[in-house]
Amino acid sequence: MTPREFFKNDRFATGAGIELTEIKKGYGKARLTVGTQHLNAGNTTQGGAIFTLADLALAAAANSHGTLALSLTSNITFLRSSVPGDTLTAEARERHIGRRTGHYQVDVTNQHGELVATFEANVYRKENELPFRIE
Repeated sequence: MTPREFFKNDRFATGAGIELTEIKKGYGKARLTVGTQHLNAGNTTQGGAIFTLADLALAAAANSHGTLALSLTSNITFLRSSVPGDTLTAEARERHIGRRTGHYQVDVTNQHGELVATFEANVYRKENELPFRIE
């Protein structure tokens, strides 16, 4: 199984229209084209949609080592709004990896390269091996 096939099993992110576009050791990148289904009552992108985008990029980066990694904490800061037609990209980078934990930073940008949100997370690595490994 490839990493992309594995992450298509993230039914929530897939159902939201989020696509994993790149995965390397300690790195994940995902994309979302904002549609009307992603809007809040103020007609801007709902924070949960942006969080889910960042969370999928995090999952790709954290699980790239071949063992199941689950989020312990996540914090997001929203910096700019987005609207239907905008393309948002989340890039997750591993900042620290320990024996069982890891720390990740995710930048969410729009199609103009403007920062929309920053997201930081800590993960815990379990012993469960995944059906793929990235070298």
